[in-house]
Amino acid sequence: MTDRALILVDLQNDFLPGGALAVSEGDQVIPVANGLIDGFEIIVATQDWHPPDHGSFAANHPGKQPFETIDLNGLSQVLWPVHCVQGQPGAAFAPGLQVDRITKVFRKGTDPSIDSYSGFFDNGHRKSTGLAEWLREQGVKRLTLCGLATDYCVKFTALDALAEGFAVALHLPATRGVNLEPGDVDRAVEEMRSSGVKIED
Repeated sequence: MTDRALILVDLQNDFLPGGALAVSEGDQVIPVANGLIDGFEIIVATQDWHPPDHGSFAANHPGKQPFETIDLNGLSQVLWPVHCVQGQPGAAFAPGLQVDRITKVFRKGTDPSIDSYSGFFDNGHRKSTGLAEWLREQGVKRLTLCGLATDYCVKFTALDALAEGFAVALHLPATRGVNLEPGDVDRAVEEMRSSGVKIED
C-alpha cells in the first residue's frame, strides 16, 4: 500500500491554448504531468464540469463582461468565459494526458449557483466533493499537486488539502497560472508556501 497520491487539477481542453479560458503555456504541463504519473499508484484527476446555466459564466449575466466581479449568492465571483461545459469537447481531458492511468475523477462546479475552484469543496465550503473522504479510505496521507491554474484551482485545492490534514507538495514545473493581475501566480505560490505546501521547483 502507498500513502501517496498525485492530484491532476483540471487538465482540460478549455484551459489549454486555443481553449475558451486558455492558460498561457498550459499545454506544456501535460508531458511533465505524464512524467509524474509514472511515480504514483494512486492518481486523481479533478474536472471542471459546469452546466450551461452556471452562475460563473459572464454570458449568463446580461451586460456583464468576462473577468468582472459580481456577488453570486453571497460570494465574490469572477465572471469567466463559458468553459468546461458538461459533455462538451472543452471539458474533456487534454489530448496526450495518460488518462488510462487515472484512478478516479472528481468533478466540480456542477451546481449552477456556486463555483468550485477546489477539488475538495465548492467556494463557500457548502458541499464536499467527497475527495478527502475517498483519499482517506485509500490510506493516503501525502499529496503531490499539479495542473491548471496555479492561482485558482490549484491554489484552492492545495489549501483545502492542508486544512483536511494532508501533507501537500506542489510540483511547480507542471503548473501554469491565469495571472489576471500581474503577480497573481507569484502571490499564489507564496501563499501556498507560507501555509505549509512544499514547493517542488
